[in-house]
Amino acid sequence: MRDPSVSRIDFGYFVLPSRGDSDDPSRVVPCLGYLVDHPDGVVLVDTGMGSHHDVDDHYRPRRRSLVVALGAVGSGLEKITIVVNCHLHFDHCGGNPTLTGRPIVTQARELELAREPDYTLPELVDAPGQRYTVIDGDAEVLPGILVVPTPGHTAGHQSVVVRLSDGTVVVAGQSHDTSSAYGADVSALRALRDGQEAAIPVPPEWIERLQAMDPRRVYFAHDRAVWEP
Repeated sequence: MRDPSVSRIDFGYFVLPSRGDSDDPSRVVPCLGYLVDHPDGVVLVDTGMGSHHDVDDHYRPRRRSLVVALGAVGSGLEKITIVVNCHLHFDHCGGNPTLTGRPIVTQARELELAREPDYTLPELVDAPGQRYTVIDGDAEVLPGILVVPTPGHTAGHQSVVVRLSDGTVVVAGQSHDTSSAYGADVSALRALRDGQEAAIPVPPEWIERLQAMDPRRVYFAHDRAVWEP
């Protein structure tokens, strides 16, 4: 059986406003998804940015539609068999309503949160024809493709682990805003293992588990940089 391939999908960008601090200027943030082409199906991790006038006024997004973004990597809506959202904020599930009938794999806690007021855009969560596969913990969605909980950014955040013949690739979504932030947690884990205690930040518990899977690349939703060991 051939290895799965992992391709980056470019959904555009948005502008993260400054909080008014000179040390925290506005910045342009890419919005990225990932396509995992497996012999048994095609998994799409995140589907782009949803639209609403409040979102547009606040974040000034420049969207690339799901159809256009998939076409750029030689794919299309009809090829997608499974959708995995790392979480259900508007910038990760915007294309879900166009993928009716496909199973959308989500953690039970994330779906519960997404149905609460002011969490995301409601029309993205319960659009007609949407079909959720609700999990609570790990799930192997295709042979060698594992969805694992990585809570932090949201309580129901999840990542996708893809096992390849020459190593493991992790699509970590927004587990961290940047590759450097992930690397900092990996370094903190190393220091704690070495017995360092004073003034060492404590990484999330799941970092140790992901690192035990020996990833050779870790991809992110809002950073084009890739973490490598």
